[in-house]
Order: sequence, then structure tokens, then C-alpha cells
Amino acid sequence: QVQLVESGGGLVQAGGSLRLTCAASGGTFSYYTMEWFRQRPGKEREFVAQISRNGVTVYADSVKGRFTISGDNIKNSGYLQMNSLKPEDTAVYYCAVRLVPRPKPDYWGQGTQVTVSS
Repeated sequence: QVQLVESGGGLVQAGGSLRLTCAASGGTFSYYTMEWFRQRPGKEREFVAQISRNGVTVYADSVKGRFTISGDNIKNSGYLQMNSLKPEDTAVYYCAVRLVPRPKPDYWGQGTQVTVSS
């Protein structure tokens, strides 16, 4: 059973940076994609960024140019570098993995809170 644990969240001032980490455990696997989602207060969970096994990245328009996703296939870890943070980036951030191509991720982490003060 794959388990994902996010870390690196916290409180930061607008314009600051945070780096989130997603650590996977529970066996040896190679993800098809690793993704980050977020849920802002009063909003539905939304897509933030994705990296595929071969390194192709996709970003939501709202974070493009500010956030960078990366992954480590050997360590089964993923990272989300968040720069130029804005108060509207305040959310619980979740990582997720798909082991094979399918509409929804196979596994989710428990989330980490990111709060950006103005």
C-alpha cells in the first residue's frame, strides 16, 4: 500500500517562498505521474501541477511562472517549489500519484497547510 506524506507547509509573507515535499513509501514503484492539488478555503480541490515519469510538466495558469514541480523517481519523492507567493495561494496542498494512466490519482497524501499573509 503506497503512502504519501507531504511536508514543508507553513506560514509565509506574500512574496516569499516555500518548498513542499511529497515522500512516498510502501514499496517500490514507478509513478506514471505525480501531481499537486490544493484546496483553498471555501473552494473545491483544484489542480496545481503535474510531472510525468519522463519529466514532462504541466501547470495551472494561476501558478505558471511561480511554481516549479520536480520529481525523483529513485526516491519516489516529489517537490513543489513555490515562489512569489500570494495570499490567494493559501490552501491545503495535497500530493497524489497515478501508477498507470487513469482519470484519477491512485493515492493521495493527507495534505499540508500553506498560509500566505498579506
